[in-house]
Amino acid sequence: MTEPAQSPQFEPEPERSVDNAGDGDGKGIYWVLKNVVVGPPVKRIFRPKVEGGENIPEIGPAIIASNHLSYADWIFMPLVLRRRVTFVAKSDYFTGAGIKGRFQRGFFKGTGQVPIDRSGGSASEGAIKAGLKVLERGDLFGIYPEGTRSHDGKLYKGRTGVARLALEARVPVIPVGVIGTDVVAPPGKVVASLASPTIKFGEPLDFSRYEGMEGDRLILRAVTDEIMYRIMELSGQEYVDMYATKAKSLEGRATTGAPKKVRKSDT
Repeated sequence: MTEPAQSPQFEPEPERSVDNAGDGDGKGIYWVLKNVVVGPPVKRIFRPKVEGGENIPEIGPAIIASNHLSYADWIFMPLVLRRRVTFVAKSDYFTGAGIKGRFQRGFFKGTGQVPIDRSGGSASEGAIKAGLKVLERGDLFGIYPEGTRSHDGKLYKGRTGVARLALEARVPVIPVGVIGTDVVAPPGKVVASLASPTIKFGEPLDFSRYEGMEGDRLILRAVTDEIMYRIMELSGQEYVDMYATKAKSLEGRATTGAPKKVRKSDT
């Protein structure tokens, strides 16, 4: 479970899946964690609020596309659903050594999460293949279109991998607006507040009208923007037409006084 305005294009995701991703195991462990070990105390302490839960289909594949404010997003959002949501997790969690490594490997593999490699290469293709495997099983696949957590609470431009996945898999996209998780667990903090986060699920978005057009960059950008607009409506965030990674980089340079580096993607 986990975590750049220019001409429309399918931008490579900053992640690459590894072999045997999303094989669907660990349902028993997932059930125990959600309903016995982790779920009950978290619900009792934080009392997360849910709106639009009826928009999640009881059966069948769908993409759950959410904003991303905190690491706690992947805890609260799946926790309020009856069905399991599969996210991606860094491949490091599956290869660690020692007691900690064995624990992480058992936890993430046991809950059926998808390992990804952030070292480069054909990142977008690997992520798409991993998501397709999950959706082909008829499961829910969770994705954060922004590609990284928002550093300032604003909603940033979505990467078009979510659009390509939706069109290739021919499944609906359910937009999600998570509110308040950055108060519960802001960057650098495990828990900072016992505030109650709110998770809003929007109505499923059907993109079947674009069937067979997953190779068209303009269509991918249009679909992604539609998804992000709906997420913005649900979350109430201010939207910034810039990738979060670029915004973080610019803010870092402004803080340190370092000169701006011009990349081809910025021209």
